[in-house]
Amino acid sequence: MASILLFHSTYGLRPAVHGAADRLRERGHTVHVPDLFDGRVVDAAEEGAAIREEIGRDELLRRAVAAAAPHSGDGLVYAGFSLGGALAQNLALADAKARGLLLMHGTSDIADDASTEIPVQLHVADPDTFEPDDWQNAWYLRMRRAGADVEIYRYRGAGHLFTDPDLPDYDAEASERAWSVALDFVDGL
Repeated sequence: MASILLFHSTYGLRPAVHGAADRLRERGHTVHVPDLFDGRVVDAAEEGAAIREEIGRDELLRRAVAAAAPHSGDGLVYAGFSLGGALAQNLALADAKARGLLLMHGTSDIADDASTEIPVQLHVADPDTFEPDDWQNAWYLRMRRAGADVEIYRYRGAGHLFTDPDLPDYDAEASERAWSVALDFVDGL
């Protein structure tokens, strides 16, 4: 079983994140769910962006690193939703002991000298205004160049955060398909 560090989106630590953690725990995994927004939860992306700006990118990354530190010796699986996926990716690529990377709805830029052999799975809406096709294609090529074993699953017609039942983007069918694949992925790590 895996030890998983699961990061929330720009909406904060919403019930959907706890629900995702519960799905993973039901499969026997240990899941750590840090709150990078100090308890603030929002219903609109613009509100989340304001919190993100207030905290700042460097501080968010510092908080993510601090959340990972007590568990990094466990060979973590890093996972996250949108903004949380970007943070998870940054940590996973910097952690030589990382076991895998599960990205739900979001990615991050990749340094030219990145090197990893971890398995990576991305679940993303198609199309997705936050993860346009050109970005995804370049991201995929850079991850492969870094040595990652990458799988991308696209969900036609779904909204950006299609796994959160409390948001307008929610797509029940796409969410269940994504979780079916994602749970099998984590179980195999």
